Amino acid sequence: MDCAATLYDVINRRRDTRREFTGATVDETVLHRVLLAAHAAPSVGMSQPWDFVLVRSPETLRTFRDHVAAEREAFAGQLTGERAETFERIKIEGICESGLGIVVGYDPTRGGPQVLGRHAIPDAGLYSVVCAIQNLWLAATVEGLGVGWVSFYREQFLRELVGMPDHVRPIAWLCVGAVADLPDVPDLERFGWRARSSLETVLHRERYRAAPEHP
Repeated sequence: MDCAATLYDVINRRRDTRREFTGATVDETVLHRVLLAAHAAPSVGMSQPWDFVLVRSPETLRTFRDHVAAEREAFAGQLTGERAETFERIKIEGICESGLGIVVGYDPTRGGPQVLGRHAIPDAGLYSVVCAIQNLWLAATVEGLGVGWVSFYREQFLRELVGMPDHVRPIAWLCVGAVADLPDVPDLERFGWRARSSLETVLHRERYRAAPEHP
């Protein structure tokens, strides 16, 4: 398989992993390569405004898992009918099972007060951090690791849990670890929460055109 085909294969195999973690320890050399890939991401004004906190303490993993479980239940309480039944099948797992959490932070002060390219788009630094996360995710996929992005948490709770200062925003808790396999179909699609749309539904030419309304 040539380089281009390999790249597209990795992009399409990338999954948000939950149930597949084996608990095996991630090799330090492999983890270093994955983090280097994240650190090689493009960033506005070369500010590199990301931080990575590696969390392996079983106590910290359990504390975060319990917080996430409570937030999940709070969200579930807002659902009714078919949505509630579908969501019940989607389990929030992987925090303890993976054995490693990588908390990605965004430091808007990185690069000084005048960051080249951010004066008109304040969120450009945040976008840079997301690029680093995508690099990490693709590199992990190449290395045979799974990644799960946890989103059921309160930022202040996570900030205090890992000791981030007030000016650093926690952007993601990533569960990272060895996996038995990667599912062919993403969980949210497999469990019927939402199906992937076609490219044509989001593609516009020259100007944005609103999608036609369905009766």
